[in-house]
Amino acid sequence: MAIWNPWRGCHKYSDGCKFCYIHKGDYKRDIDTNQVVKTDKFYAPILKNKNGEYKMKSNQIVNMCFSSDFLIEEADPWRGECWKMIKERSDLTFLFLTKRIDRFLNCIPADWGGGYNNIIVGCTIENQKNADYKLEIFDKLPIKHKNIICQPLISAINLRGHLDNIELVVVGGESDFNARILDYNWVLDIREQCLEKKVPFTFRQLGTNFIKDNKMYKLNVRQLCSQARKANIDLTFNEL
Repeated sequence: MAIWNPWRGCHKYSDGCKFCYIHKGDYKRDIDTNQVVKTDKFYAPILKNKNGEYKMKSNQIVNMCFSSDFLIEEADPWRGECWKMIKERSDLTFLFLTKRIDRFLNCIPADWGGGYNNIIVGCTIENQKNADYKLEIFDKLPIKHKNIICQPLISAINLRGHLDNIELVVVGGESDFNARILDYNWVLDIREQCLEKKVPFTFRQLGTNFIKDNKMYKLNVRQLCSQARKANIDLTFNEL
């Protein structure tokens, strides 16, 4: 798995952004996260070595724009070049998550058609309000590979009616000392919804403030992903 951040910087945009780890980390380094700028990795997917081979190896997933949002407004002048690189590297699968799914149709290339085969789009939601608004849009978009990302999950969410053509649902809590609570019952309920529709499900991480069996836990950030794995509640294609 590779990482490609053609630009960095973002603005708090949605309810889930309150304790954004990017903003928090940048603040400690005296960086203004609200300034969206190209990185020196902009052309990473098409860079070649002295033998003329791509440095980014084939047949892997490329996580892109994980320090920003691929659909952010400031990147509108640059995104066209990215689409060209994505199309050139049809041997790679590019994955991006976005809180700005309502901008999607304004950001796609002219030859998008029904979608590129090597793009996975994750629509990020965190509560019922944003699920109702964003998934209504997401349902209708011409995207071949769709994921729903419920992270940070800050309330119970009903996804029923929005799980057709979804390849994966990811759930995770918020990681911050003052993080909003993640209730394990919310996680299990979303899992049950996925099981009903035979949609793969991944429990990515607990929340720093976590409720299970009516008991509150405060967890170290380093524990969040490992404890989620120990829950052993993921649903995979093989299991389904």
